[in-house]
Amino acid sequence: MTLYTEPFVLNIGPAHPSTHGVFRMKATMDGEVIVALEPVFGYLHRGVEKLCEERTFSGIIPLTDRLDYLGSMTNNFAYVVAVEKLGGIKVPERAEFIRVIMAELMRISSHLCSIGFLLNDCGAFMTPVLYTLREREKILDLFDMVCGQRLTYNYMRIGGVSQDLPEEFLPALNNFLKQIPAYIEEYEKLLKDNEILQARTKGVGILTREMAVNSSAAGPVLRASGVKWDLRKADLYSVYDRFEFDIPTFEGGDCYDRYRMRIEEMWQSVRILEQALKYIPEGPVQEKVPRLFKPPVGEAYGAIEGPKGELGFYLVSDGSIAPYRCRIRAPSLLNLTALREMSIGWKIADLMVIFGSIDICMGEVDR
Repeated sequence: MTLYTEPFVLNIGPAHPSTHGVFRMKATMDGEVIVALEPVFGYLHRGVEKLCEERTFSGIIPLTDRLDYLGSMTNNFAYVVAVEKLGGIKVPERAEFIRVIMAELMRISSHLCSIGFLLNDCGAFMTPVLYTLREREKILDLFDMVCGQRLTYNYMRIGGVSQDLPEEFLPALNNFLKQIPAYIEEYEKLLKDNEILQARTKGVGILTREMAVNSSAAGPVLRASGVKWDLRKADLYSVYDRFEFDIPTFEGGDCYDRYRMRIEEMWQSVRILEQALKYIPEGPVQEKVPRLFKPPVGEAYGAIEGPKGELGFYLVSDGSIAPYRCRIRAPSLLNLTALREMSIGWKIADLMVIFGSIDICMGEVDR
């Protein structure tokens, strides 16, 4: 006997605990199966891009911390790269090494949160995320040493960083690098072949290579679909050309591959950090830049490979102390564009897993 049902609309959010922020999904359901999905944004809009146009170029740096607040240090990095392109500023070599160290520590920290929260979304409530937060705390201790903050850092500066590394930082980093491989291996033993994780994620929420490219996906989401694209290699910035590391990819494009992608990227970040620790030079950490910096009239786009993908700032200067126009390319927003296609045909219980595997932060979606 065929059972006919009427489609109905299910609102998820805008304050649902699984939506990683203030985000709403309008799911049209046929029973438990998703037949249509409409993402709804705008509940967290703070007008950051317009605020940037009313501040000095250096005064914008603290605003960038509030975008992806789990990747604040890399937000600083992307912005100052754009300003330095606009103003033709050369950064001292030691400062570039420090920036790379901070960016790779931030990448590991962000991926730890992503993996822990994804497992929460899969139903393994709290235990896995407490494991990952354990290591994240060690990274936050390192950031605390450098700038006195554990979430919003405001550490990067136009032309360098705000201050040199304290004496105890490099020994502490070395100690962390000795510990972290054992922790990543621990995650692998617990999760890689876990039957429940595989059942919830393998073959679920597939993002094909073509769909990933057409939707401008970036970062681990893009590379999990088989596209070998990473700005640290593809569009060299800072001193990443000095380091040996690989760009891992997977071909399945499902939730499991997106989880595996972040594990593999943590291993590569450890490789980069070990090299940076070994070869970091002495010298100044700040190029002299006027407090009221006025870049020449023009425009520039600066981007880096953030934890979630390509994070870029487009700036237009009219010669004044504030940008005439500021536009942010936020990877979380673009990675969400394929959510509808990834979710149709799956059940409502799978939606949270698919959504969690994208790893977004609403702070940079609703700029």
